[in-house]
Amino acid sequence: MDLQLLLALVLGIATIIVLVLRTRLDAFVALLIAALLTGAVAGQAPLEIVDAITTGFGNTLASIGIVIGLGVGIGKILEVSGAANSLAHAFLRAFGKGREPWALGSVGALVSIPVFCDSGYVIMNPLARSIARVERAGYVTLALALGCGMTLTHHLVPPTPGPLAVTGILGADLGAVILAGLVFTVLLLPIVVFYARWIGPTLEPKVEEHVREAVYGTVATAGVGGSVGSSGGSGGGGGAHATGTALDDGPRDDLDAEAAQPPAADPSADLGRPPEGAEPHRVGAFVASLPLLVPLVLIIANTVTGAIDQNTQGVIGGDEYEPSAWAVPFAFVGNPVVALVIGMILALYVLLPRWSPRTKAHGWFAEAAASAGLILLITGAGGAFGQVLRSSGVGDALAEAVAATPLPAFLVPFLIATLVRIAQGSGTVAMITAASVTAPLVGSLGIDPVVAVLACTAGSMCFSYFNDSYFWVVTRFTGLQGLDALRGWSGITTAVWAGSIPLLFVLNLILG
Repeated sequence: MDLQLLLALVLGIATIIVLVLRTRLDAFVALLIAALLTGAVAGQAPLEIVDAITTGFGNTLASIGIVIGLGVGIGKILEVSGAANSLAHAFLRAFGKGREPWALGSVGALVSIPVFCDSGYVIMNPLARSIARVERAGYVTLALALGCGMTLTHHLVPPTPGPLAVTGILGADLGAVILAGLVFTVLLLPIVVFYARWIGPTLEPKVEEHVREAVYGTVATAGVGGSVGSSGGSGGGGGAHATGTALDDGPRDDLDAEAAQPPAADPSADLGRPPEGAEPHRVGAFVASLPLLVPLVLIIANTVTGAIDQNTQGVIGGDEYEPSAWAVPFAFVGNPVVALVIGMILALYVLLPRWSPRTKAHGWFAEAAASAGLILLITGAGGAFGQVLRSSGVGDALAEAVAATPLPAFLVPFLIATLVRIAQGSGTVAMITAASVTAPLVGSLGIDPVVAVLACTAGSMCFSYFNDSYFWVVTRFTGLQGLDALRGWSGITTAVWAGSIPLLFVLNLILG
């Protein structure tokens, strides 16, 4: 690889990491500065660099900006309406007694598709506490299974904003990414459960006393064991304070204050004042699932019917494909924008009671949009960085260098995401950086875009530790500190990261 272009790439990535870790600048500004520096070092004309940045930013947000906004809106309604809790209890009943870690891992995976990990864990942690309280054991096992179940879909399955952004940057088919991400989630979930069951009993005696009392009651002893049993209850725990950058995909809560408060008896108490004599608002599990399932089914149906139609026309993967008349309705309703608009309408008119004020719904959507704002900016900046890499020639040079090595090409985005994740903590920044760097390689190296997306997102799961905000959410609520927190949470996230490597090899064999 040309030394000048290699230097441009290395300086660009290093700039992102150093600025996020050592300065007051966040990842959005860091990505833009890295794009300017990369283009300049690569020898690109100043005005061409600016043009590439604006073009890349606009093209990226044009493809996924609306979808991210709608996705976080649906997640907010699921959260405030009590629908997320209904789904959780339905999973517990479906899995049955003795399989609670499987149920909570699955609950976490489902809830984290539309709801950010941080807030989703705060909402669902009382369920883990109640199950442990009934069984008088096993809280660490349940807490880790719940948290890492959320990590899987948070990193692997759109319309979670990170994977959705990577899908847009790499130009992959969204339905295919959803299907592949769901398959990865199902196959990695046993690692989550087995690791949690293995480490949980060892760490159970190490849980902080105030968390132990909150979970098991004041009569609990330090010898509470590690097996598990069934059903729903209390807030979160204390612990050390975060150091380093805490940029990830959700708002930070005041966890100590949250820990001191018991959950409200009615999760939908903030929906507004019901009319006199009205029944408390409750959402059944099937109804609660509709805003999630309907958009996913529509998007996947579009992918499947499009593949069938392309095969019939003999233009699989070709740019000249035009949907046949019978496939057009599927292409329309299965477009991510249309599918998520339908999901949003379902969330507003099926999950919320009629007496909930319109102004409250507007306020919730505004909160969701605010939480998505930084993600949208980071995503656009990632697209800008990728466009600079393409237009400056760095991408082509990197593709040629990778092609000359024995390393499988799809491992390049995986390793970049891994290194950036360990360096600065945010899974979203890691996967978007990896996608931006490797976007120019996808076509030239013959990497299937779906494989490239999963490589970026899976690589970003590695070793969640002190510089990751979600690390502090999980470990505080679980009551683990220091080395115990690393053995529990950092260990389980690294286990699923390692488990994704053979899955990537298999996916590459199938699609590559």
